[in-house]
Parts: sequence; C-alpha cells; structure tokens
Amino acid sequence: MALSRNNKMMKKKFIAGAVCPACKVQDTLVVWRENNIERAECVKCGHQLAQPEADVSGYVDDNKQMIGIFRPD
Repeated sequence: MALSRNNKMMKKKFIAGAVCPACKVQDTLVVWRENNIERAECVKCGHQLAQPEADVSGYVDDNKQMIGIFRPD
C-alpha cells in the first residue's frame, strides 16, 4: 500500500482476470484512486495506466494511456 500526500492509506485492489498490456501476465494489475484519477499498475513489470474522471477527460493529452473507471459497488 502507498501513502498519499496527506498520509492516508490508499486502498489498492487487484483486478481479477486483467492482463497487463505490457508484459501480458494475467492477475497482476492493481487499481486505486488518487486525486480523482483511476490508476492501475502491474505488480510484475511496473507498467502504469491512468484514467481521469469523465468530466476532465477532454483535457487529457491523447497520447496518454488510459484505463476504464473502476467503481466497486
């Protein structure tokens, strides 16, 4: 688990069945929310992805890699 700037613990959750787009290994992606941005990282190779909220996605550079927003119920 990582600490945010205000020292609160961020909950990171594994995405069952997800495959890392870089190393192609299944069940290695963790996802968490930081500053209203969904982030994912492969625990095997360190590849990272990010997806801003829909209302800010128009301001994101098109060359950035994105993932979908994960909202557990």
